[in-house]
Amino acid sequence: MADIGTLLRDRLAAAFETVTGSTVDPVLRRSQRADFQANGALALKDRSVAAEVVAAAGLGDLCSRVEVAGPGYINLTVADETLNRMLAATAADERLGVSTVEPETVLVDYSGPNVAKEMHVGHLRSTVIGDAAARVLEFLGHRVIRQNHIGDWGTNFGMLVEHHVEGGVIDERNLSAFYAGARERFTEDDGFRDRARRRAVALQDGDPETVALWRSFVGISRRYLTGVYDQLGVRLRDEDIAGESDYVGALDGIVAELQAKGLLHDSDGALCAFPEGFNGPLIVRKSDGGYGYAATDLAALKYRCRTLGATRLLYVVGAPQRQHLEMVFAVGRAAGWLVPPARAQHVSFGSVLGLDGRMLRSRTGRAVQLAELLDEAISRARAPEIAMGALKYADLSTDRNKDYVYDPQRMLAFTGDTGPYVQYANVRARSILAKAGGDGPRREFAVAGPVDHALAVELLGFPGVVAQAGETLELHRLAGYLHDLAAAFTTFFERAPVLRGQEREGRLALCELTSRTLRTGLDLLGIQAPDRM
Repeated sequence: MADIGTLLRDRLAAAFETVTGSTVDPVLRRSQRADFQANGALALKDRSVAAEVVAAAGLGDLCSRVEVAGPGYINLTVADETLNRMLAATAADERLGVSTVEPETVLVDYSGPNVAKEMHVGHLRSTVIGDAAARVLEFLGHRVIRQNHIGDWGTNFGMLVEHHVEGGVIDERNLSAFYAGARERFTEDDGFRDRARRRAVALQDGDPETVALWRSFVGISRRYLTGVYDQLGVRLRDEDIAGESDYVGALDGIVAELQAKGLLHDSDGALCAFPEGFNGPLIVRKSDGGYGYAATDLAALKYRCRTLGATRLLYVVGAPQRQHLEMVFAVGRAAGWLVPPARAQHVSFGSVLGLDGRMLRSRTGRAVQLAELLDEAISRARAPEIAMGALKYADLSTDRNKDYVYDPQRMLAFTGDTGPYVQYANVRARSILAKAGGDGPRREFAVAGPVDHALAVELLGFPGVVAQAGETLELHRLAGYLHDLAAAFTTFFERAPVLRGQEREGRLALCELTSRTLRTGLDLLGIQAPDRM
């Protein structure tokens, strides 16, 4: 089902082509002078074109008023009858007018913490953005494969196993302390360092005792991760974990295949790929014969394309990893794994900053543990669903490519561009409906004034916003839409006497559709919509 903006845009685009003989973007946007404004004629510098486009578009069945203003602005006011008709169709649709798309297999790689370490604030953005992206894509009809590429392999695990053998205690509550103790011993104790290195070799060679201890660390970390994800309300489960260790057995074969295809070259004993367009190598096998992140990432890429059949691969990883991932993708294309229709995208994001504008740190200067952040938010909000909603909304309402400031006082406020403000709009709508009573859905709309009209236009924008979010992964636009809808409903709530007068049923229908839209939109962002606050 097309939203009102899409209907107007399509009509105007066809009219521009009729008038000019070429493709012209109508440049349709919301306006304070009318419901929408089309600025496509401005670039042509001919006001008469705008008038011809209006005549050719035939908008009488959609708009009550269409006017050309200034140097060629086309102002469009949607007719109330059109709004009523489209609102009724939207309310009758369980998907609120959001059409499903031609499905494909989309793989979303997100979160990716390290085993035997607590998640810190740096993992928050990947987890929240990835979860919301997966939800939106699933809602649009894609088959989504979630992948949590945890760091569960490498030489540091020799250090951790040896520390445990020699008396170090690890459980889900002291991961950071255990890791810090092992690291301190490795740095300061030459004997321990030698034993840890031998233990790393034993792990690589499959020594049963060492492997068993390693598996216990992984199990403890997985239980810890499950607890964090449950607290956040994130749809990542144990079966979504595909860590670095999953690809260890494939690394020799990856190197052999890349060598056979002439994609690896010796560089001081290391085997490196030199993808075109990059200044420097991608080290696939180190000079000591060991493997690093590049080899594991290449193995994962091949598996995801060839075995899982993903055609759209999304890597929700911080901005600093851009070049590394682009090089991995380039090698994957050269190797013949990442070939059309398959394509990979780095879904990058900025950092979480403190109020001082610097990387968010604890008072001791270390990275803030995610558990600390969650506990603080819950303590301030006194309700987990409000706290998690505030945290997620603060993240997702920001353009993901930008840094954002962690300000708990602002993000937990019930006013402004915050999660609680949007959640509270739904609470108000639910409260009105509870007072009104009655059973069954309300689908009889009768837009009866400016605030009704403004709310109706916002409601009909939902399908277009969701479709755009699925294409661009600009989730801040979905969050922004929900804020604008909440603001339009707040104005409606304050100015329209919903429960009395002949407009009662039509306005109750607006309340019901607003609640459904807010709840659906918040769920797509991974945010709960409580009935009471």
